[in-house]
Amino acid sequence: MSEFLIIFKDIILPVFLLMAIGYVLYKKFRLDVSTLAKLNIYFVVPGFIFVRLYEATFGLELFMKVLGFFILLVILLYVIAFIIAKIMQITGSKRNTFANSVMFFNSGNYGVPVNDLVFKSDPFAMSIQVIMLTLQNIFLFSYGIFTLRAGNEGKLQAALGYFKMPVLYAMLAGVLLNAWNIKVPDPVWVSANYIADAMIALALLTLGAQVAKLEFKKGLISVYISILIRLIGGPAVALIIIWIFQLDGIMAQALFIASAMPTSVNSAVIAEEYKSHPDFAAQTVLFSTVFSMITVTIVIYLSRIFF
Repeated sequence: MSEFLIIFKDIILPVFLLMAIGYVLYKKFRLDVSTLAKLNIYFVVPGFIFVRLYEATFGLELFMKVLGFFILLVILLYVIAFIIAKIMQITGSKRNTFANSVMFFNSGNYGVPVNDLVFKSDPFAMSIQVIMLTLQNIFLFSYGIFTLRAGNEGKLQAALGYFKMPVLYAMLAGVLLNAWNIKVPDPVWVSANYIADAMIALALLTLGAQVAKLEFKKGLISVYISILIRLIGGPAVALIIIWIFQLDGIMAQALFIASAMPTSVNSAVIAEEYKSHPDFAAQTVLFSTVFSMITVTIVIYLSRIFF
């Protein structure tokens, strides 16, 4: 029990303290959450991804293992969400929003700080988290938006919209410059590091402001089922994949913990942007983030027992 409390105090509590600051600042000053979100998406997240991928020492084998894990995880979660949605008679665009709330988890402004605290800034563990973050962003801003936009704008325009996202180019630049051993000019590198260093604090502050902005409305059973699948089903499915492929050590721990993150705030953002049941999406983000204080602590504790 003491170790459980230590995990909560040293890892989860610092994350929520920064979120609380964002929450209070939004309530006091009515911060422009749209601007904060844009700073994350177009500024600090691409900078963070570029720096971490450029510094990373992982090879193709590690990337392929994480990619394989990620693909299996989201496919299995989608199948589970689809089956449950069918049982609950959730249809049409709401089924897409329901599935998105399960498949898209907060790898960036929640997952990165947790990884950093759990593994004490271990570069290998952070490389795994950065790969997960990159894949989540690619998936969210491609398939996630595609499913919501395709009906209104057509599949081609929905697909082309992804290429406007800077995350893709930051990832490519980081990987290619690393692989080709090309030195980044000092002024650029210093600037990039300042941007990367700002990512965790700004991301958590933004998450707190986004949560503060969400409006609580009468809950639906579908919201609670979505949270259950995301916070408990996600780690359970991840554990099965890890055991099947006999992963162990830091890789197994990092992947297991990464799978336990709450629903991505951006899933609510895109649901609001494309008017696809935004109230449902917002409540899912709000409650999954709150309940994750307990579930993520448990998953971190279990990761130390299992691996």
